[in-house]
Amino acid sequence: MVKNNVIFFITFKKVNVRDTIVLGDTMAKIIMHIDVNNAFLSWLAVLLLKEGYKTDIRDTYAVIGGDEKARHGIVLAKSTPAKQKGVVTAEPLYSARRKCPSLKVYPPNYSWYKKMSDSMFTLISKYTPDIEKMSIDECFIDYTPVKHLYGDEIKFAYKLKNEIKEKLGFTVNIGIANNKICAKMASDLSKPDKVHTIFMNEVEEKMWPLAISDLFGIGKKTSIKLQNLGIKTIGDLALYKEDELYKYFKNMAHDMILSAKGISSDIVNSEISAPKGIGNETTLNHNIYHKEELYSYLLALAENVTLRLRRQNKYAYVVVVTLKDKYFKRTTHQKKLINATNLAEEVFNISKEILKEMDTSYGVRLIGIRLDNLVDNSNHQVSLFENINMRDDNKELEKTVDKLKEKYGLKVIEKAALTDVKVPKKYL
Repeated sequence: MVKNNVIFFITFKKVNVRDTIVLGDTMAKIIMHIDVNNAFLSWLAVLLLKEGYKTDIRDTYAVIGGDEKARHGIVLAKSTPAKQKGVVTAEPLYSARRKCPSLKVYPPNYSWYKKMSDSMFTLISKYTPDIEKMSIDECFIDYTPVKHLYGDEIKFAYKLKNEIKEKLGFTVNIGIANNKICAKMASDLSKPDKVHTIFMNEVEEKMWPLAISDLFGIGKKTSIKLQNLGIKTIGDLALYKEDELYKYFKNMAHDMILSAKGISSDIVNSEISAPKGIGNETTLNHNIYHKEELYSYLLALAENVTLRLRRQNKYAYVVVVTLKDKYFKRTTHQKKLINATNLAEEVFNISKEILKEMDTSYGVRLIGIRLDNLVDNSNHQVSLFENINMRDDNKELEKTVDKLKEKYGLKVIEKAALTDVKVPKKYL
């Protein structure tokens, strides 16, 4: 190029798009996933050593097992030596003993697990408030805002991992990436006591060769269905035609392919910044596997949260159902409504629809409902198929019931389905 009689030589360098990680006008975030190695067994080992045990049960043929007399005699967690004998999580204890005759079974200690979990999250919170707890033993953190304080993310991850080990007595895996799904996948690459990365420019190399069953969010049934389509690896799914996949998985197809390409949210929803809403949860006195058995709890929770909503003269556009399984894994599904509501029957019916989409095969030990996106008014859009008179009657009925409860107490009127359901009333 010639300008003002001066010759400029311009060279163009070929850039690999995968080597340039940009989100909008800013560099990509650094997200970490922290996961305790074999949490229940490791935490119990720490307790036993504190109490004077001479042997670390992590190095023996040991499992955490439920109460066989109460028909909960399954393996909840197993040591590495037990795993090497073929013992697997969720198998009956009698089956595990056949594989490993010298197996020793220890009962779960949930209060101690919570104490150890709280200790870990307290330690992590020294470095960042941006923590999203996924379950009792894992979380995401957004390292981006604090990188200027602590430096290189890989060096920091090793520092944090070692500090947890030295101060608390158990090990963790830490996955580092530019979004949640890659951070989660990275933390699972190999265990225990490891740090792994899957940045966007590493997805093809590190994620794509993995089996399709290893992709986060792909369940056993979905994995089998994908394999029957010839999709054996994560890379196969990433390169699969979306319109073809849609025939078998409908709207899930798009999200599945994005996940396989390592594309997901990079927003860490910490408890501090969680959206304001009204919610309630209840812990069940036994694990429930059948969704129909959970309906009475949903109804009680819907009554609870909508009463509180009406007291504030609010309406909700979003209904969220929360489940926690017997392994303390928390999952949430939500639905955005066309019309904001504060009616118990509507929240209950919506919650049932949401529950139908959720997995209860690992047993449900906690269930909850939260109402979000609260507003002061409900501009109701009438559907062609809706009985508006019935809806108005329900509104008047709930107002009347509210007044009776205010005057005579919460139990003055109670639905027959709720007579045996115990739901915390501490928020009422």
